[in-house]
Amino acid sequence: MSRIAVIGAGVGGLTAAVRLAQAGHEVEVHERSAVAGGKLGVHERDGFRFDTGPSLLTLPQVFDDLHLRPVALDPVVRHVFPDGTVLDSAADHEVFLDRIRDALGVAAADDWHRFWRRAERIWRASWRSVLQRPVTPATLAALSWRLPGLAAIAPGRTLRHLGRHYLRDPRLRMLLDRYATYTGTDPRRAPAALAAIPYAELHFGGWYLPGGLGTLGTALVDRCTELGVHIFLNSEVTGIATAGGLACGIRVTERAGPPKSGAGHRTATTEAAASGATERFIPADIVVSDVDALTLYRDLLPTPGRLARLADRSLAGFVLLLGVRGETPALAHHTVYFPGYYDAEFDAIFGSAGRRAVPASDPTIFITRAADPGVHPPGTEAWFVLVNAPPHGRGWRATDWRRPGLADAYADHVVKLLAHRGLDVRDRLVFREVRTPADLAADTAAPGGAIYGTAGGLLRPPNRGPVGGLWLVGGSVHPGGGLPMVTLSAQMVADRIGPARP
Repeated sequence: MSRIAVIGAGVGGLTAAVRLAQAGHEVEVHERSAVAGGKLGVHERDGFRFDTGPSLLTLPQVFDDLHLRPVALDPVVRHVFPDGTVLDSAADHEVFLDRIRDALGVAAADDWHRFWRRAERIWRASWRSVLQRPVTPATLAALSWRLPGLAAIAPGRTLRHLGRHYLRDPRLRMLLDRYATYTGTDPRRAPAALAAIPYAELHFGGWYLPGGLGTLGTALVDRCTELGVHIFLNSEVTGIATAGGLACGIRVTERAGPPKSGAGHRTATTEAAASGATERFIPADIVVSDVDALTLYRDLLPTPGRLARLADRSLAGFVLLLGVRGETPALAHHTVYFPGYYDAEFDAIFGSAGRRAVPASDPTIFITRAADPGVHPPGTEAWFVLVNAPPHGRGWRATDWRRPGLADAYADHVVKLLAHRGLDVRDRLVFREVRTPADLAADTAAPGGAIYGTAGGLLRPPNRGPVGGLWLVGGSVHPGGGLPMVTLSAQMVADRIGPARP
């Protein structure tokens, strides 16, 4: 039996803990905050309950062993284009083609069908060679020998190029471009391999968990408890110790106090000191890190060679939590309002060598509004409003979201944009709360509040660390962000560590 220390109680860390405990290892998890769940946050106020992190569950089969009861969404996403056209995506390909014909015409549906066949090839090649195993020179070499798979993934081409090749209708191109933001990057730079994302979302469907996706975090914590995993909250890992080229333990600072109730609350075991803060060394045979790779290689195990490749941060998110009176039939569970000129949004939030990143003046607005009566009082709705944004910071690729007045001014701007796009709720608001990338950075230790770590495609920092016995899981490493990818990273690391030896 190996003693395994997991850094971070996000979905990746908790999933790894479950898998490793099932394999017979002794596992403990150390989480810096007072709650478990990581970016899978929950905020409650006045009878309203908001998921403040992921809002869509895809690839539900990845979570089968948690015995969740997901509900299929139809539409998966409602798309509202600048000209007022509305297109509802569907998990059934033929149904979606019918909706495209009705909204955009026969030629557009034919184009999407051609693109779909290519996306399916990309998905299959990615699933077989990339998404289920750590990236190593051997796995990449294996992919290079599968010439049809390599051709399908189209190395060297971008998602934007793929859209222009297959899709003549600019609205379908806009729809496809949005999937680049699922990995935090610009569609003009994102690899064509990201066409696997819309295929996975629409082929396997989009799902909702009654009570909100925060219940996934609760299920993971409960499973950890059943398996004897100890979860230490208020326990911040400050360093990884090594000896002879191997990870041999972690250094932690534990703060006093029980887990706080409220946002993101989970029931978990805490063994912090009775008062003050204590520092201690915890020996471990194996260390699994669920913190952002940038934080790991900058602070916990300084590794300049790997740190240099992590400077290009993914986009972040500016969020409004709205309590709204009445009902809004125009909204599906997920609704996207596209801007008039999509490229201007990417120009703004990613910046350039000669221009700093700034909040977009005309951004895409993504609204999640669950019909679930368990997440809002009768006669009201709980809206999670997300706008792509630059990460928090002071460099030219970031924005100082702590600048006095910026967050409130931009929130006012987003609400006015909603009114301009036909969704005026200013006289229906019960309350409005604002969450910026700076808030996400403070709450989850995600550098700059970047949602997906390093901006990029399917290939991210590797799961194997620079020293023996150190493994990385989570959205900042291979195979990427999003609940299923994070879970797959934990599963493949647990498989590599293997079962406990007698």
